[in-house]
Amino acid sequence: MSGAAESSVAAPAVSGTVPAPNGRGASGSRRRAQIVGIGLIGGSIGMALRQRGWTVTGADIEPARGRRALAIGALDALGVDPEAEITFIATPAGAVPEAAHAALDGPGVVTDVAGVKGPIAAAVAHPRFVAGHPMAGSEQEGLDGADPDLFIGATWVLTPTDHTSPDTYAYVQTVVGGLGANVVAMPPARHDDLVAVVSHVPHLTAATLMNLAADAAEEQSTLLRLAAGGFRDMTRIAAGHPGIWPDVCIQNRDGILQVIDGLVSELTDVRRIVAEGDRDGLLKRLERAREARTNLPSGAPDAARTAELRIPVLDRPGVLAEVLTLAGDLGINVFDVEIAHSAEGDRGVLVLVIDDGASVQLRESLAARGYRTSVRTPGP
Repeated sequence: MSGAAESSVAAPAVSGTVPAPNGRGASGSRRRAQIVGIGLIGGSIGMALRQRGWTVTGADIEPARGRRALAIGALDALGVDPEAEITFIATPAGAVPEAAHAALDGPGVVTDVAGVKGPIAAAVAHPRFVAGHPMAGSEQEGLDGADPDLFIGATWVLTPTDHTSPDTYAYVQTVVGGLGANVVAMPPARHDDLVAVVSHVPHLTAATLMNLAADAAEEQSTLLRLAAGGFRDMTRIAAGHPGIWPDVCIQNRDGILQVIDGLVSELTDVRRIVAEGDRDGLLKRLERAREARTNLPSGAPDAARTAELRIPVLDRPGVLAEVLTLAGDLGINVFDVEIAHSAEGDRGVLVLVIDDGASVQLRESLAARGYRTSVRTPGP
């Protein structure tokens, strides 16, 4: 998975080093990061990195926003840092490829935070790029909602491809994991299908319900005054800034349309149940939904419940994506990644930190694909 054809920098599958996430380099110098696009997510990343000792430079298409970011402590400086070790592209999805290619002219790794991954990963096929998406947000818009703790406990999706250097993935995982996020790997297309269900269509549904209520309120002025907790909870995300959604809906059109079709079908079925007065059918649906909502997963396990899985690998295209996305397919979170290098140069060991209870399942699945593994669990 060297991806050397896309870059003058060869990137063997298990070569290079992974910097520590504490804002200090090997020589003790402060690490340097670049942020392109200083809104809610970009500003929060800047604050979180600076809190951990990084020097953060940022740029934004709106000069006033950049100055505001500097004033509130999201940045150390405005402009472009050509020596940044990592660049976060926090622009709308449609602008990510151009900004990423520009950042890749420098020596560092590059990632993004857009809500669509397939078109971006295809447009930026480079060993020093891995597309990403932090599943985090705020009730407030833009820099007013920026918070250095925004990513603590949040899921941060990374979508490695055959072009992604394992060192790039490990580096980005180390940095964003150092911000408190739980990193999950999956293919770009699968990310887009899943977020259509859990993010994109819910937002469109909330906006549609809110517009329905607003239209009714024009005729019944007291309607919105009756809006209680349930309605407010369901429509809360409709208050988010609309500016990012046109790009998202255009770039993930197929996934969104498929989920909307499924939602329309389900609502049609619910309508039938209500129209027929099918009490048992309605109760069954509501109970199933309640159980699913109650069982939503959250958080990473305590360190005492993790296992270190060691996987010898050869330098071949796709090895990192294959291993990490297999874990994702099995519903297994990978909390940390390390690459142990071999003197031979064409092989090494991927070290994955996972929930101890999932180690047997992942080892068996890897064995079925020809991987030999060993596991180290915490001592008593």
